[in-house]
Amino acid sequence: MLAPRDIPNILSSLRLASAPGVGWLVAQEAHIYALGLFAVMAFTDALDGFLAKRYAWQSRLGGILDPLADKALLISTYVALWWLHLVPWWLLALIVGRDLVIVSGALRWHLHYGPLDAAPTHLSKLTTFIQVCLAIGLLAISVGYSPPPLVLTLGVYAVALLTLASGLHYVVIWSAKARAQRKQSR
Repeated sequence: MLAPRDIPNILSSLRLASAPGVGWLVAQEAHIYALGLFAVMAFTDALDGFLAKRYAWQSRLGGILDPLADKALLISTYVALWWLHLVPWWLLALIVGRDLVIVSGALRWHLHYGPLDAAPTHLSKLTTFIQVCLAIGLLAISVGYSPPPLVLTLGVYAVALLTLASGLHYVVIWSAKARAQRKQSR
């Protein structure tokens, strides 16, 4: 039976399940529906985090589901935006590359050192937020909103810079933890 404490995991699961749908809607140029679904799913990300922290409903499953759902939603959306030539290939490569580095590092940690107990950094949270904002902005453009070109350009470069910085930050942090773990086990 489901309990209130399961709500954050349910929201993360819905976000994960909706990720291919958002990408498909973007690729099908059903932009108003894609924008609506993406916005609702972005809201569920904020809501599940708030509920988990506010009511102490954090769980190991939620610690895995939430970032996985974020990555799936953002990657599917950015791949579709790239497909429609709304995002440059190099930005997509940075976003996907960062997430591959994070996921492969987490898997490697799990295989070599044991269960991963990681929390997103402030830089990572900011990166995800700015990626979400840019995706919403690009989807809004596709339904007729016209921001000043400078805003879009700044958004693209802000996402690029933060994505690169966040990926490098994770590599530095987890490399140091791995070295410390190896020293401790000797």
